[in-house]
Amino acid sequence: MSGSDRLSNAAQDAKGKVKEGFGKATDNEQLEAEGKFDQGKASAKDKVEDGKDAVAEKYNDATDRHQDDDKS
Repeated sequence: MSGSDRLSNAAQDAKGKVKEGFGKATDNEQLEAEGKFDQGKASAKDKVEDGKDAVAEKYNDATDRHQDDDKS
């Protein structure tokens, strides 16, 4: 995952926390819900990217082992 993706997700999470807090402070249930939704979207994006990173790491490990076998 690129650093810009992580930064974008962190910004979306922070925006959601602000919205949620402002919604609670002003008794605005819709704004509070939007904030929670924004946080959930950011978390989901992070999990998807973490999964991609894990698959890429496994692939790289597998191909490195395969290259080592060819050298023998």
